Amino acid sequence: MSKYRNRAWRAMGVITTLATAAAIGFVAPAQAQSTAQLHAYVGDGWGGGTITSSPAGINCHISAWDPYAGDPAPNPTGTCTASFSVGTTVHFTATADAGSYVNIPPNPNPVTIRTGYNYTGVVFCPNDGLCSAG
Repeated sequence: MSKYRNRAWRAMGVITTLATAAAIGFVAPAQAQSTAQLHAYVGDGWGGGTITSSPAGINCHISAWDPYAGDPAPNPTGTCTASFSVGTTVHFTATADAGSYVNIPPNPNPVTIRTGYNYTGVVFCPNDGLCSAG
């Protein structure tokens, strides 16, 4: 008798699931994701600046810092992650702070928002040569 006990429980589970679906009247189809997040990464260059998006949503700033001074790296401020409708094309502008320059412009630029992970990145460097080799 015990060798059939698991089969009986499985059958009961299937019947319960079917009865629940019938009581609901239908099983709702999975909804397509209508928005997705976009993250702007700023950093690794030690310079300061802001990346903004069009349409508006991203307005992310990083302050310049000297990695050799012993201070910890600053965290970006502002809005570095925003939600956009899937299919939206987002363009970026990078503006360096005084004493810095845009070493690597926003990449990729533009970004067409898709479900899942969306990102762009920018690197600002200080004018004092910390980013240059040699």
